[in-house]
Amino acid sequence: MSTAVDTAAPAARTSRRVVTERARGERRLGWTLAGPAFIVMVAVTIYPILQAIYDSLFNYRLTAPGERRFVGLANYGVVLSDHVFWRDLGVTALITVVTVAVELVLGFLLALVMNNAIRGLKGWLRTVILIPYGTITVVSAFAWFYMFDINSGYVNKWFAWLPGIGPSFDWFGSTGPALFVIMASEIWKTTPFISLLLLSGLAQVPSELTEAAKVDGATWWERMSRVILPNMRAAIMVAVLFRALDAFRIFDNIFIMTNGAYGTEALSLLAYRTSIGRLEIGLGSAVSVILFLLVILISVIAIKGFRVDLAGRGVK
Repeated sequence: MSTAVDTAAPAARTSRRVVTERARGERRLGWTLAGPAFIVMVAVTIYPILQAIYDSLFNYRLTAPGERRFVGLANYGVVLSDHVFWRDLGVTALITVVTVAVELVLGFLLALVMNNAIRGLKGWLRTVILIPYGTITVVSAFAWFYMFDINSGYVNKWFAWLPGIGPSFDWFGSTGPALFVIMASEIWKTTPFISLLLLSGLAQVPSELTEAAKVDGATWWERMSRVILPNMRAAIMVAVLFRALDAFRIFDNIFIMTNGAYGTEALSLLAYRTSIGRLEIGLGSAVSVILFLLVILISVIAIKGFRVDLAGRGVK
């Protein structure tokens, strides 16, 4: 009995050592491939981040550079005690949640269409679907603005048969309609990005699993909820994370369509108006740093919430 145990123990230790050495090799390979890009990214981004953190600790106006003085965390207290910050945070969170949720559903439907399309149409569909995403954000925002503008737009004429919409309806004259147009333009432009990420996830689902589920008599919904979606968890997490971070930093559409009027201002626009509009570099930097910390918090929540090991070792 002792001989068997003694024989099995070295084998187990050897197995663990082999796995560890392989993991270390993969880690070294990963840093070798991604290291140069990571170094460049850090070199380009680290200075602005550190400069913003440094400036946020001072009472600093560009109109009075000689009166700059250290105030510590006082700027953060001013920002967090201002109701405008919390209103803009609510607007930002609303835009992020609504757009990401709608884009996830529409993107998944588009991914299913592209995945199940006949071979000759797949490339054509991907090209057509990518057109909105390839449009420059500023150009897209201006196009949507002129579509819904009360003077130059044609949406009011086309949809005058809907209740509450007429030639004199001002989409940018109140909070609700303005946010609707802003979110619709975001959804139109970035849904193709989500669909391509989810299409790559669909391609990773083993066909043997879906075929086995069909043989076992599983319905379409059962195959989707128990086979396809669980195996797409990594792709879904990446799609949600990337789009949530991008949506949380929304700026162009709001700046062009409403300039933050009627309660449509987001945190990015607040930081811009404080720093560039009012020349309050200290307060504007504090808003930017808080926005940066919120983005990190969203990343942590998304990664922990989906419980996905991106190194390819499966779901934790």
